[in-house]
Amino acid sequence: MKTLALVLAGGRGTRLDILSEHRAKPSVPFAGKFRLIDFALSNCVNSGIYNVGVLTQYLPLSLNDHIGIGKPWDLDRRIGGVTILQPYTGKQGGWYKGTAHAVYQNLSYIKSHNPKYVIVLSGDHVYKMNYDEMITQHIEKGADLTIATQRVAWEDAHQFGILEPNDNMQIVDFIEKPEEPKSNLASMGIYVFTADVLIEKLKAFCNQENSDFGHHIIPEMIDNNNVFAYEYGGYWRDVGTLKALWEANLALTEPLPELNLYDSNWNLHTRSEEKPPVKFGAKGQAIKSLVSNGCIINGVVENSVLSPGVVIEEGAVVRDSVILNNTVVKKSSIVCKCIIDKDTVIGVNSHVGFGSDMTPNDEKPDLLENGLNVIGKGVRIPDNTQIGRNCRILPAVVEEDFTDKNIPSGSTIRSATVSPEEYIMDLAR
Repeated sequence: MKTLALVLAGGRGTRLDILSEHRAKPSVPFAGKFRLIDFALSNCVNSGIYNVGVLTQYLPLSLNDHIGIGKPWDLDRRIGGVTILQPYTGKQGGWYKGTAHAVYQNLSYIKSHNPKYVIVLSGDHVYKMNYDEMITQHIEKGADLTIATQRVAWEDAHQFGILEPNDNMQIVDFIEKPEEPKSNLASMGIYVFTADVLIEKLKAFCNQENSDFGHHIIPEMIDNNNVFAYEYGGYWRDVGTLKALWEANLALTEPLPELNLYDSNWNLHTRSEEKPPVKFGAKGQAIKSLVSNGCIINGVVENSVLSPGVVIEEGAVVRDSVILNNTVVKKSSIVCKCIIDKDTVIGVNSHVGFGSDMTPNDEKPDLLENGLNVIGKGVRIPDNTQIGRNCRILPAVVEEDFTDKNIPSGSTIRSATVSPEEYIMDLAR
């Protein structure tokens, strides 16, 4: 059984707002030491799939650097292994214009491996799944396409592609984000194709722009081919919003979380930073938290997730927060219900996440309305600053950008001297 995996990892992830301004969504850190794409790559190797193509597009530098030659996942192989597939110019080249179009642009790569089956994966979902079981069902049912599915809450069904199967789990209807769902069986965005059928369909239906599996390929195949659902009952999350990312991280601090990161039978692999062990000072505490290598804790951390190299100084308190690499929370400061990106410094005696005013964010009210603050990469928050709720502090903001040290809830602060585009260019150098 020869299977080729294609990981769609070119998404921008606009609902992650400033966390995806300088990185592709699959490169967003998760659970302290991991990145979102680690789950798809680890699932592949744990399922015995060692031919993996990663399709990148939006801001690929961080993702390319993370994957490298694939060594952490045992994908640094002379035959097979991992291949980064970026858009190219030339005959039939150009930007990827939809999920199916991205695969269509790499038909030569698919044909070079001559697979029997192709599994198409999203690079930005959090889950542990044995793909071999899904592929086995695909073969047993004589399917042309098998779609991984999961039951979702009825009130959430309108947010997903919804499938209607018959008693044999053959799909008879598919509607993308229906206003009135007839089923709560949702597509997980994981597809197993019989390879020759996939190639045939891509050639037939991907000569148009914006070709997408959900809109163009799947409906046509339901009408004309054998399409089945594979119902998955394990943990799976699409952490495509700031709220979902924050909730999924903090859920890992529970005594018995749904997602077990410590399962020796299903290891999660990543490119780890070489940092020393975690160090706790005389008054340092971490309660119900994940603390990664290289952290120095002299204050108090509660119900939070800390990535490598985070420093919490004496008297500082961090609660209900996700703090990414090498951020420093200085003395006597309080951080509450925040996502803080890398290389940020919270000044002395500051309070980020202050008060009970839940005014939604002025620029992104649909993303920040539950009291969560998000602070971009490389921010410098001045000493003695008080920041309310639902605030956005954009990357590269420094002390001089704070005209007032009392920032009301719902505020957005951006750099007066560095544009987001300039900041991204600096990162690429």
